[in-house]
Amino acid sequence: MTEFLLVFALAIALGWPLGRYLAAVMRGAPMRGDALFGRIERPLYRVLGVDPAQGMGWKAYAKAFLLSNLVLGLLVWIIFMTQAWLPLNPNDAPNMRWDLALHTMVSFLTNTNQQHYSGQAQLSYLAQMTGIVGLQVVTPMMGLALVVATLRGLFGGRGKDTVGTAAETEPDVGNYWADVLRPAVRVMLPLCLLWSLLLTWQGVPSTLQGGPVATPVDASAQMAEQKIPLGPVAPMVAVKQLGTNGGGWYGPNSAVPLENPTPFSNLLETLAIILIPVSIAFMVGSFTGRRRFTALVFGTMLTMSLVSAGAAVWSESLSGTSTDIALMEGKEVRFGAAPSALWAAFTTQTSNGSVNSMHDSLAPLTGLVTLGNMLVNAIWGGIGCGLQQFLVYLLLSVFLAGLMTGRTPELFGRKIEAHEVKLLAALVLLQPLVLLGLTALTLAVPSLTGNSNPSFHGISQVFYEYTSAFANNGSGFEGLGDATYWWNLTASLVLALGRYPALILPLAIAASLARKRAAPDGPGTLQIETPTFALTLIAVVVILTLLQFMPVLVLGPIADHLALSAL
Repeated sequence: MTEFLLVFALAIALGWPLGRYLAAVMRGAPMRGDALFGRIERPLYRVLGVDPAQGMGWKAYAKAFLLSNLVLGLLVWIIFMTQAWLPLNPNDAPNMRWDLALHTMVSFLTNTNQQHYSGQAQLSYLAQMTGIVGLQVVTPMMGLALVVATLRGLFGGRGKDTVGTAAETEPDVGNYWADVLRPAVRVMLPLCLLWSLLLTWQGVPSTLQGGPVATPVDASAQMAEQKIPLGPVAPMVAVKQLGTNGGGWYGPNSAVPLENPTPFSNLLETLAIILIPVSIAFMVGSFTGRRRFTALVFGTMLTMSLVSAGAAVWSESLSGTSTDIALMEGKEVRFGAAPSALWAAFTTQTSNGSVNSMHDSLAPLTGLVTLGNMLVNAIWGGIGCGLQQFLVYLLLSVFLAGLMTGRTPELFGRKIEAHEVKLLAALVLLQPLVLLGLTALTLAVPSLTGNSNPSFHGISQVFYEYTSAFANNGSGFEGLGDATYWWNLTASLVLALGRYPALILPLAIAASLARKRAAPDGPGTLQIETPTFALTLIAVVVILTLLQFMPVLVLGPIADHLALSAL
């Protein structure tokens, strides 16, 4: 309970000033650090050949986003498939097979970090530092850029300017390249440097040398020697936690003592999971000029977060099944059940996906909580994409509330009409079609499934893998034989479908609203910045994301819990 309260308190205390600073960075206004940071940013703009002051319409913004992803993706894919021939490979990691390299590239390109490989054995230092850590720094900032552009569109565009020809003008939603580079240089990298130093101080390795060779104590292991894998672990752990990335240097992630050696490192890494997502909730008010809007966003997210984290800790520590000794399998006795449950809740409330225990060993109801968190995907969410998903729920809630009260649905004075509702409907329907369709198909063909658990838990295992991919989370019910052509290719498809429509379609909706004339608030205006509307929004979230998946949740974790309770 102490760590539960401490992490929330620290996240809020640090998130408030960081959110205000983040708002100033994204506004692009003159700042005290311009002299220092400008020396880094200006050469990067010249290399890219872009003018950071040039505004973009939503189509140009989306095209720049997709182009940058395409170029980075191809480059990283090639690195993974050729790493054995490249330098900085002291552990002789082999080239990745094309499908595994494709899945790994798409996974990190979408800020998911779902791993069908074991990092310390299958990636070289060069591949880790460039392909993995490079994407872990950049891709969260891409999500932040898209949600900031969406916020600009919802409020009429940047400075109410327009771009394009006279025949087809669009609201100025900002400059994509500036929106990615400024927070990367001014927020992400300084925080990563600080966290890297703190983790190195706690004993997380940070070296380019190959690991030492040790003689196993247990002679029955039939191993003459064992090589301890090291590397520049601390910087990667820092960025994987702060950037809602989650992919660790080691296969078992932060359950490995080398990646998470002390109680204080565990606190640092747990705090890092939600620090920037919380600060983005605080950023909204300063960025938009509507302080009460921050209260709606932060209050709603905090309420859902407290319920989720509390349920996970209760299930793992105090429920009827918590006394079953089998549930300690896969958990670090250094931390215990409650900190493991808190981490599991936070890592799935965001799109982080890192673990300090094996989620496959969680109590069934804790597994239900983690699945619910990922299906919602907006409790805090990933950097940028969490708030983007929250805005989707907000638009749907405004539309439904308007219909129920006989008012014309409108947000910030702009009417929500058929075009916007169709795009929202496409987003809502995409999730169940993809997740339930692929889960059913995979379970129907046992040769494709590869699960290591029978009955109800086997259903949970498959559904969790696809849910994690679609939510761009990356955690898994490990034990699944997922390093196959089927899993690599289908999971790659789900990763892309969970990332790009969820970021681009809300931007298109915001741009559509920005082209409409804003009506002033009147007596009939729906007030969204109230506790009543916040409860309505939470109800919409529960109905749209949890109730439509109730059958598979009953067949999976709920049935698993009932079966375990009956023993």
